Amino acid sequence: QVQLVESGGGLVQTGGSLRLSCAASGRTFSSYTMVWYRQAPGKQRELVATITSGGRTNYADPVKGRFAISRDNAKNTVYLRMNSLKPEDTAVYYCNAAIDRDGLGPFLGSWDQGTQVTVSS
Repeated sequence: QVQLVESGGGLVQTGGSLRLSCAASGRTFSSYTMVWYRQAPGKQRELVATITSGGRTNYADPVKGRFAISRDNAKNTVYLRMNSLKPEDTAVYYCNAAIDRDGLGPFLGSWDQGTQVTVSS
C-alpha cells in the first residue's frame, strides 16, 4: 500500500495556473509510475498525466501543452503544474501509484481524498 496526500487545489479564473502536489509514503515511491486522474461531477474518473520511474511523461489530449507532471523521488512527491486553466478542467484531482508502466492500474493507493480544482469563467 501507498499513502497519498494531495494538495494545492483551489479556485482560479480561466487562464490561471495551479500546482498540485502529492506526497506519497509507505513503499518504494521511485519504483512506480505515478499518475494524476480527475473526476468531474457526473463523469467518470479520467487519466490526466503519467510519469514513469524513469521520468517519461504522457498526457491526455485535453491537457497536452498546458499541464506538466514531474516527480521528486528524494521527497516522495509528484507534482502537476496546470497552466491556461479552463472551466472544463474543474474536477477533483487524484494522484496514485500504478503497478503498470502505462498508469492504467492496478493502483497501490486509494481514491479517497483528492484535491478540488475549480476554474471560473
